Amino acid sequence: MTEIFDTRKTQASTWFRTLRDDIVAAFEGLEDTQTTGPFADLPAGRFEVTETKRTSDDGSDAGGGLMSVMRGGRVFEKVGVNVSTVYGKLGERAQKAMAARKDLSGMAGDPRFWASGISLVAHMQNPRTPAVHMNTRMFWTPHAWWFGGGSDLNPCIELEEDTAFFHGILQEYCDKHDADYYPRFKAWADEYFFVPHRGRARGVGGIFYDDLNTGDWDADFAFTQDVGRAFLPAFLGVTEKHRNESWTEADKEAQLVHRGLYAEYNLVYDRGTKFGLETGHDANAVLMSLPPLAKWI
Repeated sequence: MTEIFDTRKTQASTWFRTLRDDIVAAFEGLEDTQTTGPFADLPAGRFEVTETKRTSDDGSDAGGGLMSVMRGGRVFEKVGVNVSTVYGKLGERAQKAMAARKDLSGMAGDPRFWASGISLVAHMQNPRTPAVHMNTRMFWTPHAWWFGGGSDLNPCIELEEDTAFFHGILQEYCDKHDADYYPRFKAWADEYFFVPHRGRARGVGGIFYDDLNTGDWDADFAFTQDVGRAFLPAFLGVTEKHRNESWTEADKEAQLVHRGLYAEYNLVYDRGTKFGLETGHDANAVLMSLPPLAKWI
């Protein structure tokens, strides 16, 4: 069983890196083709790539990854695409946080873990183009494994046709695997991305799933791959529609205020942020999701 999961870990981490490479290439290509519109006179954006490292409590190597961030481009004001593979032993606080929703009783005396995934957040130059988030991941312990992830659209100016398009692509890819997945994971996203202290969602939703273990690793991995594959057609379809539109100061104000809401959610509620900081991952990579500028009223 150990040998099987060594192979599966390699499959998963290789896929997340491949998806990262595809998205980075697509985003830089979008920058190159942005030759008209309000920000066309800016240099085409390029990703700055930094290796990230995680160290265990005893100072030993515990994995890492790549943090890729583009700032000040023609289309993207700030976008980060991170990929990582980390491992070690879960600390007591991290175990307690995860035990709130997972059965970790089997980890007693053996708190080893391995996790790999991709995480993306894009904040756009033009307030007419929505911000977006996507991540997929695999988590393993000696006693269990599971997948998680999803994507959600975060416009400051909500348009029903954009919401329908984005969700339509996600449903198309979900339906390849199980007709129950889209309604189930859409409802999960609506709950997960709700900001209780503001009484509203942070965006127009998408899909979210965690703890996915049907007992069929290949099927669950195939679904997780398709969640990643759905991202570019869903997001670029909306972005292409609006990236050349003119905008007003009122639009920019709405964008900055909405970014404040996004930052509040990520710092107060987001599980990935909490887990990354609790397990000692590179803080800059964990907080990559924060916008370059935001405003509170």
